[in-house]
Amino acid sequence: MTISADPKEPSQVRHRQADSNNTRSSPYEPVKDFISNVSRFKIIESTLREGEQFANAFFDTEMKIKIAKALDEFGVDYIELTSPAASDQSRQDCEAICKLGLKAKILTHVRCTMTDARIAVETGVDGLEAPIFLTLMQVNTGRGLEVRFSSEDSFRSDLVDLLSLYRAVDSAGVHRVGIADIVGCASPRQVYDLVKTLRGCRLLLARMIVADCDYVTKKYKLQKLKELEDLVAESVQVHTPFNNPITGFCASTHKAGIHAKAILNNPSTYEIIDPADFGMTRYVYCASRLTGWNAIKVRVEQLGLTMADDQVKEVTRKIKPMAGIRPISIDDTDSIIRTFHLGLGSRGDEANKELSTNKETESKDTILSGGPFP
Repeated sequence: MTISADPKEPSQVRHRQADSNNTRSSPYEPVKDFISNVSRFKIIESTLREGEQFANAFFDTEMKIKIAKALDEFGVDYIELTSPAASDQSRQDCEAICKLGLKAKILTHVRCTMTDARIAVETGVDGLEAPIFLTLMQVNTGRGLEVRFSSEDSFRSDLVDLLSLYRAVDSAGVHRVGIADIVGCASPRQVYDLVKTLRGCRLLLARMIVADCDYVTKKYKLQKLKELEDLVAESVQVHTPFNNPITGFCASTHKAGIHAKAILNNPSTYEIIDPADFGMTRYVYCASRLTGWNAIKVRVEQLGLTMADDQVKEVTRKIKPMAGIRPISIDDTDSIIRTFHLGLGSRGDEANKELSTNKETESKDTILSGGPFP
């Protein structure tokens, strides 16, 4: 995905008024950046263009339509398609997706020839990405299409030449410009310096800070991200890594005692995002030699049992050695807890069952587990 901002927007429009109390509505929300205007940011999704270039990728028309609909349902602003000039099938696919009536705008790339541009326009796309050809850009902006220009290898290009080029396309009336790191050689500092330089030329006003979490969660159906990811992964026959950021099943898993205690008290202490925003579940591992007594205490409560803190610490000392010998499951942990509790005497058990609610059913966002994870 690419995040884009409108290069034509005056900088003074981008200033936002600070809240009177300057407070944050969520611990996951960063400190406000009042220069950024998040509502101007757009997501340009390129799975159906860049993704089609992946070695294992073969998207037939049906799959392309399915992916395009899923992207649209997620809420992306632009969907990029393979150039319709690449093949007859690419042209037919482009036409089919343009006829779906999606909310997202459909973009495609063209070579710097009027023939390519004409083929693209006839498919019904909303915008073109052109390498460079000023007459081509001027003609298509005159047709009401959005035109974007990106330099092919921005970070290995001569800066003076690059700035001259961007000024020229800006004068030609392009709607958006992009900075492409084709070979992946740019460092974060290089990206910062080049974006800052272009912003200084009033050509690019993008700021890579998303400061308004509420805007993002309302505009995009983030809970669809995992479903969308699985759809594309299956179609190109790859497995989503277990440690994939956000959607990997280990992305919000906590194991060490100190971490688990903090997460159970306030998840934002060790999480910069709330997994529930993405339809994901938080796991706290409580069947390990690293397990702390606070995690076991929560598990005891989930089982509807009552123990004093000293008793919870004692049963934790029974669980940790077992987990140090071999991997144990949540069932093993539960068995040790129940056996220990029985040894304390059965008095009050029935009352405990009635008064104590199983918190597993109350909190769907956090699950105490012993693995293996799904």
